[in-house]
Formats: sequence, structure tokens, C-alpha cells
Amino acid sequence: MDLNSLRAFVAVAEEGSFSTAASQLHLTQPAVSKRVASLETSLGCALFDRIGRRVGLTEAGQALLPRARRILAEMEDSRRALSNLSGRVGGVLRVGTSHHIGLHRLPPVLRRYTGHFPEVELDLRFMDSEAACRAVERGELELAIVTLPPSAGPSLERIAVWPDPLSVVTAPDHPLARRRRIRPAQLAEYPAILPAESTYTRQIAEQALRPLGLDLRLGLATNYLETIKMLVSVGLGWSLLPRTMLDGQIRAIPVTGLSLQRTLGVVRHRQRTLSNAAQRLLDLLREEA
Repeated sequence: MDLNSLRAFVAVAEEGSFSTAASQLHLTQPAVSKRVASLETSLGCALFDRIGRRVGLTEAGQALLPRARRILAEMEDSRRALSNLSGRVGGVLRVGTSHHIGLHRLPPVLRRYTGHFPEVELDLRFMDSEAACRAVERGELELAIVTLPPSAGPSLERIAVWPDPLSVVTAPDHPLARRRRIRPAQLAEYPAILPAESTYTRQIAEQALRPLGLDLRLGLATNYLETIKMLVSVGLGWSLLPRTMLDGQIRAIPVTGLSLQRTLGVVRHRQRTLSNAAQRLLDLLREEA
């Protein structure tokens, strides 16, 4: 099987579109279609159902997808291992990070990194922490600098870098802000603005709130902490945000018996070789811890 054909197949499978896959691979749509058709011919079966503009995997395509990902990841791992022998720190480094970390934690680290290693072409992708961890697991990213998951599969290694205490926050003129200290049950009297249930931050919050027996009134949900801060600042509800985001727009509210913290750090694949470029970035991040 041709590796370029496998890359085209995986891209179409993940994007659900030949045109989007072509854009991702920097190819024309006919070139992607030709590569997928060549793979289908060599395997003797159809990999996609094409119904109008919709593209879905056939049973054969579903069986091939995890294997194709493994093949591509193994080839990339072998390439990195051989490249590392030269000692050169360069090439493309694919890293995923959340918007919050990219805005509030990474700039000084990246400034040092690019100053020390100018030959590295940094491919920095902003995404939810959960998606970044999945991309590391599939071999699409070498590192994810994210909110660390409360638990992770055996293939992922979690490396703590920054403790990130959370505070209950409201607008300065919110009714809760007028009280010197509140009981956890009083939070349920007002709408909450929290990340989606699938996020690590929401899981951490629910693990802390569940023993208190709170039945929260969820007003709005968004995964972008800067958006949550704006919604809180205009009085639409209370939320849980990192203390690093506190300023005159929002106020931290002390809640009796409630202490919350998440951990920000790096996720890497245990069985895959890091490139020299990834290892140097990991070394810098460990210095931050």
C-alpha cells in the first residue's frame, strides 16, 4: 500500500469530505480522489459510500481506519528515530494546545524555544484539550499542552507543568457578590455558565460539586474560557474560572468547603519516539514546573 494513498484515506475519513481533506493535505480534490481510488483498487473493495456530497466509511473502511492510523504513526515514529541520530533540532513540530493555555501560559515558553531553536517549524494547533489528547493518541501530534485529563489511557503519559487553581466567579454586581461568604447550596439558586460535559474542566468541577448534592441550573455552556468570562462579567450567571483570569470585570466568591484546582501540562504518547524538536520543548516545559 502506498503511504500517500493511506494519508489521503485517513484525511477523508476524518474530515468526511474529499474537498476538506484536499485542503488539509495541500492537494487538489481530484488528486485526493485518485489516491483513494488507487487504494480501493489495490485492496479490492470500496472504502467510502458516496451519497451526493456526503461521504461515509463502508464496513471495510471502518476496519481499515485504525490500522491505517497505526501504519502512518509507525512510519512517522521511525522517521523521527532516524532523524534524531543526527542531533539536529529542526523540522516540523506538531503541537496541540488549548486557547486558554496558548494565551496565558505558552507565550514566554515559545519565545525562549524559538530563540534557541530557529530551525524548528512550529505547527501549533489550537483545539480543545480532549481533541488534542486524541490527536496525540492517533499520532497526529507529538505533544499536547493542555488541561490534563483526570484519567488517561495506558498509551498516554501526563506531565504536570502548571497548577491552575479555580475560583467561583461572578460579575461585581451579581447578588452572590454581595455576600461575604456563601454556602455551596446557594450556588444552585442562580444559573451557572460552564464548559460542556465532555471537557476535562467540567469533569473536575463535577467531581468536586457532586458530593455536595448540588442540582445546578445550567444557563449556558461554552468551551472557551474567555467567552465564559465575558458572559459572567455581564451578569448572566456564575462560573468556575482560573484565578489567573481574575480582574476588575469579574470577582472571586469564597464558597464554604469548596476548593478546586485543575492541572495544566503536557501529554505525550508513551510508545512513540519524540523528535529532537519535541524533546527540547518538553525540556523547557519541565523547567516551568
